[in-house]
Amino acid sequence: MALWSKSRRRNTISVLALTAILGLSACGGSGDSGTTTTASPGGTGAAGAQLVNPGKLTTCTNIPYEPFQFKDASGKVVGFDVDIVDLAAKKLGVTQDIVDIDFAVIKSGAAMAAKKCDLAAAGMTITDERKQNIDFSVPYFDATQALLAKKGTGAKSLEDVKAKGLKLGAQASTTGLDYVKKKGFDPTEYADSPKELLALQSGQADVIVQDLPVVLTWLKKPEIAAKFELLTSLDTGEQYGIGLKKNADPVLLKTINDAITQAKADGTYDQIFMKWFGKKPGELG
Repeated sequence: MALWSKSRRRNTISVLALTAILGLSACGGSGDSGTTTTASPGGTGAAGAQLVNPGKLTTCTNIPYEPFQFKDASGKVVGFDVDIVDLAAKKLGVTQDIVDIDFAVIKSGAAMAAKKCDLAAAGMTITDERKQNIDFSVPYFDATQALLAKKGTGAKSLEDVKAKGLKLGAQASTTGLDYVKKKGFDPTEYADSPKELLALQSGQADVIVQDLPVVLTWLKKPEIAAKFELLTSLDTGEQYGIGLKKNADPVLLKTINDAITQAKADGTYDQIFMKWFGKKPGELG
């Protein structure tokens, strides 16, 4: 993110192997969603898009990743990404249905290839590596990484983390992990963001790298803010995109791109941004 960063997980399993696995199980996610569905033979949306479930725009995501996607007190999946995809669903004249699935299966393209969903909205950074397996919409979010640490480390940068011999943790399969590895670190990897935060809280890690908006959301909780602090943000120049299967349905891709572009032009995007981040685009950092 120019302002924040996006990451997520890395996978050494091939797309073919993952697709085979998906053929045996509905989803290999780390959690469950109250709106999870089983894919059925494709149907056509009101605007002519080919959909895996008639009358629904099925979205693969990985929960929780607050504020992008998470369950509210009622158990409903909500978040910034959810609202963005709802714009496209409205254009298609359908409703959004959400499938909670492992991020590695999403970013590999296996989830869409196996028709578990029409698209993926999971705070996912657009990268050349991921473009080999999936297509992306136009960017909808500028991202950057951040370092969260227990108070009192005296560190202010990645260089300080190394110089002080602090234990660094990162979420597996993320661009944050890739970034610190390129800087010469060998961090402990955690399967998802909750496990990464728990490692910091339990002392398994002194510092963790994570998307800035996620870190800022954590720090809104008094029990986190009392013991931990943001050391610095890492401007990695990342952007999030909505993922679709390779050689995506052009009608669906155009609908998503048009929804994002229109929202940015008519002010809807700014309203959604303010709703979830409390500031306007460009004011976070």
